Amino acid sequence: MAEVTLELIKELRERTGAGIMDAKEVLKEAEGDMEKAVELLRKKGDKISLKKQDREAKEGVIAFSREGNRIAVVELYCETDFVARNADFIAAADALAKKLLNTDTATFESWAKDEIKNNLIVKVGENLQLGKFEIIEGGVIDSYLHINKKVASIIVLSGGDEQLAHSIAMQVAAMNPPYLSPNDVPEDEKQKEMEIYREQLAGENKPENVMEKIIEGKMNKYYSEVCLLKQSFFQEEKKTIEDLMKETAVKLGKEIEIEKFIRYSI
Repeated sequence: MAEVTLELIKELRERTGAGIMDAKEVLKEAEGDMEKAVELLRKKGDKISLKKQDREAKEGVIAFSREGNRIAVVELYCETDFVARNADFIAAADALAKKLLNTDTATFESWAKDEIKNNLIVKVGENLQLGKFEIIEGGVIDSYLHINKKVASIIVLSGGDEQLAHSIAMQVAAMNPPYLSPNDVPEDEKQKEMEIYREQLAGENKPENVMEKIIEGKMNKYYSEVCLLKQSFFQEEKKTIEDLMKETAVKLGKEIEIEKFIRYSI
């Protein structure tokens, strides 16, 4: 039997991220055979996964990888914020996003789940779960990832430039608009809002035309909260996103539209 030296333990830990005692234990079981020890740790990873699968994984990070006009996004969940802030965990999420960028989604999902179960759980020692993953493409595309890596967004424009797309991406991440414009708000939601305002004004005995004007103003205020185009630009509050787009369109000499906006949150 080969001697389990500190050098072997160190090498195994560097390759797998395993703890000292786990590395020492599997090296003894593998009689000093490094490859066999790695395989034993992978099997142990299966056992860890089974033991931890009922524990809630509600922390985590979002990772992006970009090439040209394609952006891959991956959410990777863990149990604790301590792990979510760990450099190795963040690097693992980044590696998943990079893999997705060059892999079809069905192949990626199978590979990623095996990678998490067989390798990452061994390193981290927590229940890890693959969250949302997708590739977004567009002619003018940009993204924003908050410093905590828990909030992110992607914007696709027709026309415009990446500077504008990045500004709007930051707006989406900060203000979380559920709709693009008033036309996108479901009719039943509009009616519900107007009914609330009518009930608020019911005891004021105002003429019908005055009430309708007040309700119209309240609805415009509502749209300024829930519709991206009507929101005040967080960097210049006197300007709406719609205003910002019109200004940029004049500068660039071409029309600009928001084709898609997506917000991610952990």
